Amino acid sequence: MAPRYHPHIGGVEYVVKSVAERFARRGHEVTMLCGETNMERPKEELVNGVRVVRWPIYAPGNAYHFPRIREALKRWLLDTARESDVVHFHSVHSVFTMYSLSVLRNYGVRKVLTPHYHGTGHTFFRRTLWKIWRRYVRRALASVDVVHSVSRYEKQLLAKDFRVNPVVIEHGVEEWILEVPWSPSGYAMYSGRIEKYKNVHRLANIVKYLNDAGLSLELKVFGEGSFKRKLGQHLDKLGIKYELKPPQHYDEYINYLSRANFFGLLSEREAFGQTVNEANALGVPAVVVEPWGLNFKERTRTLITKLSKSDEEIAREIAAFLEKAREQPKPKVQSWSQVVDLYIKTLYTQ
Repeated sequence: MAPRYHPHIGGVEYVVKSVAERFARRGHEVTMLCGETNMERPKEELVNGVRVVRWPIYAPGNAYHFPRIREALKRWLLDTARESDVVHFHSVHSVFTMYSLSVLRNYGVRKVLTPHYHGTGHTFFRRTLWKIWRRYVRRALASVDVVHSVSRYEKQLLAKDFRVNPVVIEHGVEEWILEVPWSPSGYAMYSGRIEKYKNVHRLANIVKYLNDAGLSLELKVFGEGSFKRKLGQHLDKLGIKYELKPPQHYDEYINYLSRANFFGLLSEREAFGQTVNEANALGVPAVVVEPWGLNFKERTRTLITKLSKSDEEIAREIAAFLEKAREQPKPKVQSWSQVVDLYIKTLYTQ
């Protein structure tokens, strides 16, 4: 289960869809419970072989995901768990997920929890709530059979904050993109949520410095978020050539990514960084930051830098890095089919 599901666009939504559909293709019965706004009653449909049950939720500011019709949800969870071998919960940042886990806490079905945890909230209000919410997360982590971490960095956070020892299985990529060639076409790129903590405005500053040094790069940004208007204003003042567009359909996004001179994710907090994973799979040079970016330290064509450095310093690092990256081999990245194999062997087997 997950807070939301396809066709919604988001990191967790994409991960869950990628895994669920591959299980369905292998002949497993897969039921996906997810939250949905603007609904008065549950709706069931079949999506690419996956039975999807969309449950009414209340999500102010597209967050928290409070379940509605809770007594009916409780009955549905208990009835469905009775016929299931494994129940896999995603995201401790969602009330919908945590409530569902609380219903099944003492139920005798194998429970797996992927927290998608990055340490705290992204605003002062959310950081304050996390001081209380951590108690519920601690109880949830203690009630499942397996805690699954998507990166070594997330594992460190979970061990430090909750004293658990998760199993690490990183995300995969679509099998077909492993064959897509890198064809740099004169731009830097970012794709994802546009929030201040993602530091897309700093990436723009860095592109300006790179252009002043003679690189002549455009900046392409794809996403939505609370910082989008301010980012647009900043880009206008900066005077670089740019595109600022909504999230793209996956095929189009990969097409853009495969032609980027480099991909930059300078976010302060990430559980993993799936866009970096996809850039690596394509062989596109990727720029990430500590501490979470250390998860990619063994990958070629990947620069790990520090946000404490100035934008000009990072620009100089990137200029030198891009010269070397062309000579390095493409990084090795696992496919989603390989990830599913690991789920079965490591997470789902008693």
